[in-house]
Amino acid sequence: MARTLYIDVDGVICPFGPEGTTPWGSAWHRADAGLLPVAYATELVAGLNALARTDGVRCVWLTSWEDLAPQYLCPAIGVEGGGWPYLTAAGEGSGNSWWKLRAIQEDVETTGPEAAVWIDDQLAFEAEAQSWARLLGRRMLAVSPNPRRGIAPDELAAVRSFLSRPLF
Repeated sequence: MARTLYIDVDGVICPFGPEGTTPWGSAWHRADAGLLPVAYATELVAGLNALARTDGVRCVWLTSWEDLAPQYLCPAIGVEGGGWPYLTAAGEGSGNSWWKLRAIQEDVETTGPEAAVWIDDQLAFEAEAQSWARLLGRRMLAVSPNPRRGIAPDELAAVRSFLSRPLF
């Protein structure tokens, strides 16, 4: 099984201005990620770590944090993603297209996963990215969490199910 999980940080693992409790009903944990303070749900971190240990699953950072995610975020909150590759905006120049869409398209073309999950809170607002994900059909699961809550338990369960199910 060759499947890839592409994941963002802000609004996904670390929500923007979280209030109240996490989607799991627990208190938000806070940490200094070297560059800025972040909030996160420990249940989500545990779930991501379990997904990353799944045979045949490749995890990739697709975030504006780029190399700072494995360098600073991982040790600060406990995500075991220090060795995950990260995609960059380098060389993308300017234009109307979203750099993350161009980066994931190139990576999918280069690595050829049989299935992929893309988690980014901005996906709900990127029509071109949504169209591309729909074009891949059953090979792609696109998840766009609420940026003030991050990945919720039902979204993580959907990702886990997608990464473990037969495609056909």
